[in-house]
Amino acid sequence: MDNYKRPVFETILKRILEERRFIQVLAGPRQVGKTTLARQAIEKCGLPSHYVSADEPTLQDRTWLNQQWDIARTKTISNNGQRPALLIIDEAQKISGWSETVKKLWDEDTVNKTPLRVMILGSSPLLVQKGLTESLTGRFELIPITHWSYNEMKQCFSFTLEQYIYFGGYPGAATLVDEHDRWLNYIVDSLIETTISRDILLMNRVDKPALLRRLFHLGCEYSGQIISYQKMVGQLQEAGNTTTLAHYLDLLNGAGLLIGLPKYAGQRVRQRGSSPKLLVQNTALMTALSNRSFSEVQSDRDYWGRLVESSVGAHLVNDAKSKRIEIFYWLDRNREVDFILRLGKALTAIEVKSTAKSYTLPGMETFCKMFPVKRRLLVGGQGIPLDEFLATPTEHWLK
Repeated sequence: MDNYKRPVFETILKRILEERRFIQVLAGPRQVGKTTLARQAIEKCGLPSHYVSADEPTLQDRTWLNQQWDIARTKTISNNGQRPALLIIDEAQKISGWSETVKKLWDEDTVNKTPLRVMILGSSPLLVQKGLTESLTGRFELIPITHWSYNEMKQCFSFTLEQYIYFGGYPGAATLVDEHDRWLNYIVDSLIETTISRDILLMNRVDKPALLRRLFHLGCEYSGQIISYQKMVGQLQEAGNTTTLAHYLDLLNGAGLLIGLPKYAGQRVRQRGSSPKLLVQNTALMTALSNRSFSEVQSDRDYWGRLVESSVGAHLVNDAKSKRIEIFYWLDRNREVDFILRLGKALTAIEVKSTAKSYTLPGMETFCKMFPVKRRLLVGGQGIPLDEFLATPTEHWLK
């Protein structure tokens, strides 16, 4: 798996080796390779390095962070004066007040001209970005690390298209696909449960943890479908608050599990109030919780179609994170467009189909009459082959 995300790895390495300018921040879900990328960078850069992780059963504190920073500073000292060194802090968001402490230490090194390069890794992007914007403005560069793409799983593990759609993009689970029970247990125990319990519940105020878990399960069950918050309240049998559900959905999105796509309306105020289109960010989450085998899912056309649409949506959401591309859906009465891409003023409308029969697309026609669309795309069926679409950068469809 060496240098599996080669463009990202080359960016990281280049920034480590250049003059000390910014803190490099790698943020993304659990088990997508952030630590592997950091260790490969240590091997390749040739600098004295100090790697530490705050992902311990008990949370670390600011004193621990100060100690680790001082250890890294000693590595900048050589017989000929000072030399560059690299400090990597994994799971930084687990440290209470981490961003304020990093700001103080970074500014001290800037004043003292200490050539310490710093990389911060975090498995809860929402919390990492909150700390960055609150304390480290102007001092960091964010590098999103996303779920693995079809190309990456194909190159590293020889995944077929059908395997990628069902098993998703978790590299740690790839070697278990021939042992379904082991694969399922890995996804549920090592990924889902660990992310919810350690990255969401432990690090955020959640008054109703059981409701958050049920919301996640509902999102996996209805991935690719539009559900109003009021209907969610009824489905979850919870006399709760729709604002609470929206907040919990934001937490699940921040952890890289589940997102609620907003409706495209051309006006941001209307987008915020729309019913979300629930979408898993990795199809392994959807299939593992369904407890249905690879062959069972393939033989169920309706479910497979939903899985294909979820796979396309997850690809768009993950690939767009570092590209300022916004993802929406559109609905007017019973006329729907699966996905809308927006970059600046450019719009692309996308419909996804899993079979080769002919289709009428009334939603696409209506949307294109209402809004200035640059491209209208059919993916799958008689349109762009699904494997080609999943292997193509999202910005290509906006050119």
